Amino acid sequence: MTGSAASPSAPDPELVGRIAASTGLSVSEAARVVEDVVAFHAETVEQYVRRRHAHLKTYGARNEQIFARIAEELAHRVVAAPPLTARQLRRIVYG
Repeated sequence: MTGSAASPSAPDPELVGRIAASTGLSVSEAARVVEDVVAFHAETVEQYVRRRHAHLKTYGARNEQIFARIAEELAHRVVAAPPLTARQLRRIVYG
Protein backbone atom coordinates (compact mmCIF):
# COMPACT_ATOMS: atom_id res chain seq x y z
CA MET A 1 0.00 0.00 0.00
CA THR A 2 1.22 3.46 -0.74
CA GLY A 3 0.77 6.58 1.35
CA SER A 4 -3.04 6.37 1.26
CA ALA A 5 -5.21 7.03 4.26
CA ALA A 6 -6.61 3.50 4.23
CA SER A 7 -6.62 1.62 7.51
CA PRO A 8 -4.33 -1.40 7.91
CA SER A 9 -7.33 -3.74 7.64
CA ALA A 10 -8.72 -2.08 4.49
CA PRO A 11 -7.72 -3.77 1.26
CA ASP A 12 -5.25 -2.03 -1.03
CA PRO A 13 -7.37 0.34 -3.16
CA GLU A 14 -5.13 -0.16 -6.21
CA LEU A 15 -5.57 -3.94 -5.99
CA VAL A 16 -9.33 -3.59 -5.47
CA GLY A 17 -9.54 -1.34 -8.54
CA ARG A 18 -7.56 -3.78 -10.63
CA ILE A 19 -9.74 -6.72 -9.56
CA ALA A 20 -12.91 -4.74 -10.23
CA ALA A 21 -11.69 -3.68 -13.68
CA SER A 22 -10.54 -7.14 -14.72
CA THR A 23 -13.58 -9.06 -13.46
CA GLY A 24 -16.51 -6.70 -13.87
CA LEU A 25 -17.22 -6.84 -10.14
CA SER A 26 -18.28 -3.69 -8.34
CA VAL A 27 -15.64 -2.02 -6.17
CA SER A 28 -17.37 -3.25 -3.00
CA GLU A 29 -17.55 -6.83 -4.36
CA ALA A 30 -13.90 -6.71 -5.39
CA ALA A 31 -12.96 -5.41 -1.93
CA ARG A 32 -14.73 -8.39 -0.33
CA VAL A 33 -12.92 -10.81 -2.63
CA VAL A 34 -9.55 -9.26 -1.76
CA GLU A 35 -10.37 -9.36 1.96
CA ASP A 36 -11.35 -13.04 1.70
CA VAL A 37 -8.17 -13.99 -0.15
CA VAL A 38 -5.96 -12.06 2.28
CA ALA A 39 -7.73 -13.67 5.26
CA PHE A 40 -7.25 -17.13 3.73
CA HIS A 41 -3.53 -16.56 3.27
CA ALA A 42 -3.12 -14.95 6.70
CA GLU A 43 -3.55 -18.37 8.31
CA THR A 44 -0.41 -19.36 10.20
CA VAL A 45 1.53 -22.46 9.25
CA GLU A 46 0.37 -24.14 12.46
CA GLN A 47 -3.30 -23.31 11.77
CA TYR A 48 -2.99 -24.55 8.18
CA VAL A 49 -1.30 -27.81 9.22
CA ARG A 50 -3.89 -28.54 11.91
CA ARG A 51 -6.82 -27.70 9.61
CA ARG A 52 -5.52 -29.75 6.68
CA HIS A 53 -4.57 -32.70 8.92
CA ALA A 54 -8.07 -32.80 10.42
CA HIS A 55 -9.66 -32.51 6.97
CA LEU A 56 -7.56 -35.25 5.39
CA LYS A 57 -7.95 -37.50 8.45
CA THR A 58 -11.73 -37.19 8.07
CA TYR A 59 -11.43 -38.88 4.68
CA GLY A 60 -9.36 -41.76 6.00
CA ALA A 61 -5.88 -40.70 4.96
CA ARG A 62 -3.02 -42.06 7.05
CA ASN A 63 -0.55 -39.74 8.77
CA GLU A 64 2.34 -40.73 6.50
CA GLN A 65 0.30 -39.69 3.45
CA ILE A 66 -1.10 -36.62 5.18
CA PHE A 67 2.26 -35.24 6.25
CA ALA A 68 3.77 -35.78 2.79
CA ARG A 69 0.83 -34.00 1.19
CA ILE A 70 0.87 -31.09 3.65
CA ALA A 71 4.62 -30.61 3.17
CA GLU A 72 4.03 -30.40 -0.60
CA GLU A 73 1.13 -27.98 -0.19
CA LEU A 74 3.13 -25.70 2.11
CA ALA A 75 5.82 -25.34 -0.54
CA HIS A 76 3.25 -23.78 -2.87
CA ARG A 77 1.54 -21.35 -0.51
CA VAL A 78 1.71 -17.68 -1.51
CA VAL A 79 4.09 -17.05 1.37
CA ALA A 80 5.89 -20.34 1.45
CA ALA A 81 6.48 -21.85 4.85
CA PRO A 82 9.92 -23.15 5.72
CA PRO A 83 10.43 -26.81 4.85
CA LEU A 84 9.02 -28.95 7.65
CA THR A 85 9.81 -32.58 8.35
CA ALA A 86 7.11 -35.16 9.10
CA ARG A 87 8.20 -34.99 12.73
CA GLN A 88 7.75 -31.20 12.85
CA LEU A 89 4.33 -31.53 11.23
CA ARG A 90 3.38 -34.24 13.72
CA ARG A 91 4.45 -32.01 16.63
CA ILE A 92 2.25 -29.17 15.30
CA VAL A 93 -0.75 -31.52 15.21
CA TYR A 94 -0.18 -33.51 18.38
CA GLY A 95 1.98 -31.18 20.43
